[in-house]
Amino acid sequence: MAKSERELEQQQQKIEYSNKELKVFIADVIPFDCCKRENMDDRMLEMENLVHTYGGVVILKHIQKRGTPDYNTYIWEGKLDEIIEEMERFWAKILIFWNALKSHQMYKINEKLRKIWAKAWDRIDLILKIFEKNAKTIESRLQIELASIHHMGPRIFGMGMELSRQWWGSKLARGKGETNTEIMKRHLRKMEETIKKELEKYKKVRKEHRKHRERLGFFTVGIVGYTNAWKSSLLNTLTKKWVLSEDKLFATLGTSVWKLFIPYEEMKLDDIDTFQNLWNTWIEILLSDTIGFIRDLPPNLIEAFSSTLEDSIESDILLHVVDSTDTKIDEKMRVVEDILASIGANQKRLFVFNKIDLLSAEEIEVLKNKYSDINPIFVSSYKKKGFDDLKQAIISSLA
Repeated sequence: MAKSERELEQQQQKIEYSNKELKVFIADVIPFDCCKRENMDDRMLEMENLVHTYGGVVILKHIQKRGTPDYNTYIWEGKLDEIIEEMERFWAKILIFWNALKSHQMYKINEKLRKIWAKAWDRIDLILKIFEKNAKTIESRLQIELASIHHMGPRIFGMGMELSRQWWGSKLARGKGETNTEIMKRHLRKMEETIKKELEKYKKVRKEHRKHRERLGFFTVGIVGYTNAWKSSLLNTLTKKWVLSEDKLFATLGTSVWKLFIPYEEMKLDDIDTFQNLWNTWIEILLSDTIGFIRDLPPNLIEAFSSTLEDSIESDILLHVVDSTDTKIDEKMRVVEDILASIGANQKRLFVFNKIDLLSAEEIEVLKNKYSDINPIFVSSYKKKGFDDLKQAIISSLA
């Protein structure tokens, strides 16, 4: 007898939210001509980091090359059966796909996983779970709920099938199932409308705050970058304040705004009158940190966080923070720039290469030569190196 959806969900929640080790199997399906081995490994490593951030441990993984994904189960069905056997053997309870799966594929995979009390997510599910775990403010929770509705809404197909299962065999039965599906769709639409109205209130408050800063003559600097580039550490060092800074993906979800004080004697400018908010011996600059970016985020997810990203769009300049130790600098810089372009952030950039304390002098010189066209500033948040140069670059860019 098939396990009921309710029983399965209850069992899965016990596993997911207990203090026990959450064992995870990750899988990736890529086209034959898509990636080199190093890129495939990089995708899987990022998935492992996401799983670690969520609190799980990857015990098994599988990469499959296919011309086109399987229509029904995305991964070849025979291979899926093998994976389920492996999961049962090692007590893995979550199967996570790097790829974003269609609703009917996720439904059919989860049907096959029922027999071992396991469940399947795709990468976006995992990211949303991490967001939910890290959300500290009402606004960020609302944004995550909105993103979840956008992502989970199409999977009502599977819920409708489950609701209609007990009535299969009659026309009335199928109609009842469809009615329940429509009820759920209407419920989600109402939830979405309510959440958007609430987020609009936060958006208006943030807009008024920006207007107030403009009236006071404050300059604003937005800090952006790929997730885990140590943006928050950079903010901490610049402002001598404390915001959450962890060696995990998506440690920051909301936007935090802090003041940077630069003494007059540190400002090497001829035209000091450019700064209207210069009071006696220093200038005050507002710095805003926001959510880190990651590759292949769907537009709906970016849209859900649009209100907190507005501070970046409206700032005078942007600090694009880069992990200088990353072997995929070009790719991750491109991801960040593409997302910024999609939200209309086109102001001047300062590229800040962080974590130079982990590089040799020769490696830093190589990066300086390679990226000489964007004139990056090299800093170490941990060792507090390069910050005089960074402050001067900020002042020069705002003048």
